[in-house]
This record gives sequence, C-alpha cells and structure tokens, in this order.
Amino acid sequence: MGLELSGRTYDTDEEGYLQNLSDWSEEVANLIARQEDIDMTPNHWEVVNFLREYYTEYQIAPAIRVLTKAIGKKLGPEKGNNKYLYELFPYGPAKQACKIAGLPKPTGCV
Repeated sequence: MGLELSGRTYDTDEEGYLQNLSDWSEEVANLIARQEDIDMTPNHWEVVNFLREYYTEYQIAPAIRVLTKAIGKKLGPEKGNNKYLYELFPYGPAKQACKIAGLPKPTGCV
C-alpha cells in the first residue's frame, strides 16, 4: 500500500499510516488530510504540530485521553476537550490527527 505524490510513492500500512516517519512533510499531510475529507486550517495544523512535538519527546502517539489533557495544558481548556477535537477530526482525533501527522496509530485505538 502507499501514497502517490509528485511521482513518489510513500509506504503506508493497510490503514493508511505512513511506515516511515521521515517520509512526512506538509505536502504528504495535506494529501492524507484530503483522503480523510479534512480541509486543513491553522487549528488542524496546531494539533498536528503538537502531536509531532509530543511524539518527538515521548516516542509514542497519545491516545485520546492523553491527547486531550496534554493539549489542554499547552493550548488551553477551550482546545483541550473532546468537542473541539472531534470538530476538527470527526473520525477520531487521536487516530485521524496522528495519521495526518505521519505518526503511528495511537495505542489503545481500535
């Protein structure tokens, strides 16, 4: 499986998550977002970039509870709640945002 972009193929798993973290770029993220029916806004990028920083620090993609709590600490309670995150990523903030961020599927996600 893979993604095609500008004549290059990026390996993904059967659910569309990038196999190689180093393959990620904003262009690849935009392609994945389009496939997920998401128009990336600054608020989407804020969550995606937060996830990438979190992964760099902890080497794990956070599940939704951890994600919500961590975003609340860093970006404020108006953004660190399920309602806000599900508005941005309706098919599951942790799963969908991690996929767009080029990270592995979060632990505990079905």
